[in-house]
This record gives sequence, structure tokens and C-alpha cells, in this order.
Amino acid sequence: MDRLTVERQLIQIRWQITRLNLIGKIGLGLFTLSVVFFWAAVLPQKENVLKLKEQAASMQQRTQAEAAVTTKLDDNQALQVFYNFFPSIDSSPYWIKELDRIANKHKVELSRSDYRLMQEQDSKLARYEMILPVHGSYPQIRAFIADMLETIPAIALVDIALKRENIKSGKLDARLSVNLYLHG
Repeated sequence: MDRLTVERQLIQIRWQITRLNLIGKIGLGLFTLSVVFFWAAVLPQKENVLKLKEQAASMQQRTQAEAAVTTKLDDNQALQVFYNFFPSIDSSPYWIKELDRIANKHKVELSRSDYRLMQEQDSKLARYEMILPVHGSYPQIRAFIADMLETIPAIALVDIALKRENIKSGKLDARLSVNLYLHG
């Protein structure tokens, strides 16, 4: 293109811009800004995205390779790993304190609890049966149970009995039966 054609096009562009009202000029400015932003910020990040995708693919291949190489345990070793998951029998006071801490955290009242240790002759696991009378609102009791099961992995909820004095009462009396399984 020669110089005269370029000047004509620039004059025509200026004339078109002067014809725009305020909203049109704002729109044109935003369009220009978005083009500059695309060239300055978005396009350079494409290379980073491609590098990250390559890293993710290589990490996934490495993980799959490591998973394929895992050693297989024989039955006795697998059983020992299973038993080692459970806390030792002498740690029961710690877990009872943990239950009390969780109850205080969720503002539920634990009243007189019953505890009984059950150990069968040929079993390597002992079962600590607990009956926990709990008093609080339904959301508090529900949060207590959820937190208890998440915090203490070796505990199992056996039974729940809920009782409300009257319909308008916001507080419930719950009787939770739980078993804590211990190794020993």
C-alpha cells in the first residue's frame, strides 16, 4: 500500500470514531484494552500451561510406574499391617480424653458413661464397649459423631437412640453405643 491509501484509511477511521457516541467510544476503548491484555497477559501464559500439562503427564506416568512396582505382601505380613493400624490397648485413656475433647469442642454434654473391655481368647483385637449419654442440639450431636468418627479411626458407632422431652425443646438426649477397637 502506498502512503496516500494509508492516510485515507486513517482519516476514515478518525471520522468513524468521531461519529460514535460516548457508549460507543467506551466500547471501542474496552475492546482495544482487551486486545492489548490478550497479547500481553494471556498468550505468554499458554507456554506455562503447556509446560504444566507436560509435568502433570510425566508425574502421572511416574506414579503409575511406581504403583506397578509395589511389593506384594504375603498373608501374615498383610495381617500384621492390619493389626498395626489399631491403637495399642494401653492407649485407651488417651482415646477417652479425646472423646471428651471432641464433646467440649462441639458443646455437647457427656454425662455418666459406661465402659467395658471385651477381649476374646483367640483374638488379637480387644473391643472397648462404651455407652455415651450425650445432651445437646441435633446439629451439635451430629457434628460430635462426625468428628468422633473422623478423629478416632478405630472407633465404630454401634447404636444411636435419640429422645426429646417435648416437641418445642431444642435439646436432645442421645444414647450412643460405640466400640473402640484396640490391638493387644
